[in-house]
Amino acid sequence: MPSEPNLTWHRTAVTPEMRAMLSEQRPLTLWFTGLSAAGKSTLAFSLENLLVTNRIHCCVLDGDNIRHGLCRDLGFDGQSRTENIRRVAEVARLMNDAGLVVMAAFISPYRRDRELARSIIGGERFHEVHVSAPLYVCESRDPKGLYKKARRGELSGFTGVDDPYEVPDCPDVYLDTSRTPLPDCLERLAGLITARLN
Repeated sequence: MPSEPNLTWHRTAVTPEMRAMLSEQRPLTLWFTGLSAAGKSTLAFSLENLLVTNRIHCCVLDGDNIRHGLCRDLGFDGQSRTENIRRVAEVARLMNDAGLVVMAAFISPYRRDRELARSIIGGERFHEVHVSAPLYVCESRDPKGLYKKARRGELSGFTGVDDPYEVPDCPDVYLDTSRTPLPDCLERLAGLITARLN
């Protein structure tokens, strides 16, 4: 809660249980983390399509999309990345409070930032999904040409090249997209969500 004395937190009479009954589902956040081009956004948007087809209310928060609006004032230094994740986690929590399933697709390279997201969203709602692929595979995909720019020195602080990616210690789901086909990845994620919603 804010410490500003002129601000007051207004409580709603609508409980999470009431929202769950209305939507016939329980909210959760799948937090997709991994290197650029590992497949986070592909998985998140494919899963969204699958869930909507099955009448599950959900939304994707995507790293690039968020930086077009909510976080367009932020850079890519460590402090800005932390603030980016903090803002996204607050949005995910609000969406969860509204009863939605959220897929958040962010490199989120630092463990401390992912733990911050978990603390904001709540441990019972937060599910970390490590979307993994070897660096050479991500570089071979390179859909935005970012690895090439980083290797040429045109981008600094690029995760996996000159900035570290801290691998999750114990993710709820581990998916190696260099070995596991997209339909199989989706089946695992859908299974997790179905178990959680029921």
